[in-house]
Amino acid sequence: MGGDLAEVRLWAGELDVLHERFVHRFNREEPRQSALAYMRGLVAPLERKNGWTLAEKAGHAGPDRIHRLLNRIEWDADEVLDDVRDYVVEHLGERDAVLIIDDTGFLKKGVCSAGVQRQYSGTAGRTENSQIGVFLAYATGRGRTLIDRRLYLPTSWTDDRARCRRAGIDDSVAFETKVAMAKAMVRRAIADKVPFSWVTADAAYGYSKGWRFELEQADVFHVMATTRHDTVVTRWSIDHPVHDLFPGLPRQKWKRRSCGEGAHGRRIFDWARVEVRPWHREDRRHWVLARRSVSRPEEISYYVAYCPADTTLDELIRIAGSRWAVEECFQTAKQECGLDDYQVRRYPGWHRHMTLAMAAHACLTVLRARLLDTDKAETDPPSSSTSASQKSDA
Repeated sequence: MGGDLAEVRLWAGELDVLHERFVHRFNREEPRQSALAYMRGLVAPLERKNGWTLAEKAGHAGPDRIHRLLNRIEWDADEVLDDVRDYVVEHLGERDAVLIIDDTGFLKKGVCSAGVQRQYSGTAGRTENSQIGVFLAYATGRGRTLIDRRLYLPTSWTDDRARCRRAGIDDSVAFETKVAMAKAMVRRAIADKVPFSWVTADAAYGYSKGWRFELEQADVFHVMATTRHDTVVTRWSIDHPVHDLFPGLPRQKWKRRSCGEGAHGRRIFDWARVEVRPWHREDRRHWVLARRSVSRPEEISYYVAYCPADTTLDELIRIAGSRWAVEECFQTAKQECGLDDYQVRRYPGWHRHMTLAMAAHACLTVLRARLLDTDKAETDPPSSSTSASQKSDA
């Protein structure tokens, strides 16, 4: 019990620190305190994290203050998100970080919640009445968390401006594909000088030749999943299907490697790569990467990579495998920070809830990184120079 109390004090203290970074974004004391109470409630061990339970946790008589925070009081969620992202970069930032794009679904009832319609949800694994959010994750050796988000609005919404207005969607908000949203979030990270070296995404995003070309033009290294039907430029053909590059490859070109830990242990596959567009600049390379199932070799996935000339196969595999970090972010943010526990219908309210839930997740991620640093410092043996110095003193 004492350990639990100490842990509660630890995350409560860190939430206070993070809250101080964006408290100036609110004009009055009530929303300042409500934002902090909201984040504390999101990380608390509550069975349900809705307006009533969060209000009760905060000691409020009812959910009105929480509802005002999400729906009525003026504050800019994007500005708060900038502060949260700066906090993440300060504590987790690394030059070789990976930006990961993915979307996740939020199952909903009715037709009033912004962006809701029957659409495929990866969360459910089928077509359901849901909202879809596109997210940008930031992954380093010290931790991974979400740093940007946008609610996808299908054309059934953007073609009906009266419906949009009822949900708080401004007339200036036009239809955007999920790939366009992904581009905008990565551009924002580049413009704001977020430190990273790689971008990765699944085939729903990586199949876009236009986006891959844009990243290449900006000299942004990437490993993007694609489909077997994608084509690339090779020395033999202007448009060569990626799945035709590997059947004749010698057996020794395939390497059995793990691309990271999964829910059931290490994710081990056979990997190979083929260089394409060899006449490009000398210090850069283009590769098509294949990932083949060990138990079902007919199952092959493909990636298109743009990278420094000296990038090894193992490094490309590491980047391809890092895409799973965003799935981990979704899982922990939903389980521990109430990412999918919200009762807002309006477009601004969705972004406000997501911002505060992402702030809570960032806080827990930073705390875990700090604890790992402490554990490592306690378990690592002293360096030889330190030991020699200690012996000399003795």
